[in-house]
Amino acid sequence: MPEILDTPSAPAAIGPYSVAVEAGGFVFLSGQVAFDPQTGERAPDDIEAQTRRVLDNIGLILGDVGLGYKDVVKTTIFLADIADYPKVNEIYADYFGEHPPARSAVQAGALPGGFLIEIEVVAAKRATEESR
Repeated sequence: MPEILDTPSAPAAIGPYSVAVEAGGFVFLSGQVAFDPQTGERAPDDIEAQTRRVLDNIGLILGDVGLGYKDVVKTTIFLADIADYPKVNEIYADYFGEHPPARSAVQAGALPGGFLIEIEVVAAKRATEESR
């Protein structure tokens, strides 16, 4: 049975979904957009600022469930404009380092709330702390 995980650092869900769910040794994070979880404010309409905010939020959520960026095995990036891909890719590399997860990136056309980027994540639970 999937387990809904407690994610106090995450921006509040804006619909009928769970931020993080564990099932079968994996943790699935719902797509994250660029809300500041402390203020509830959205990041500026700038792809760099929104990408950093989204990836920071993902890091906070992973931390809430005892994981880190190195535990991520798959990401999906949704972009309002695929022309932003090179800028996103550069910032993304800073977060995932030398062992990036598998990834897909697609132009979604329009994202909820007019955001420029949304990223969803699948992470693997590990038996040791050495992966963090």
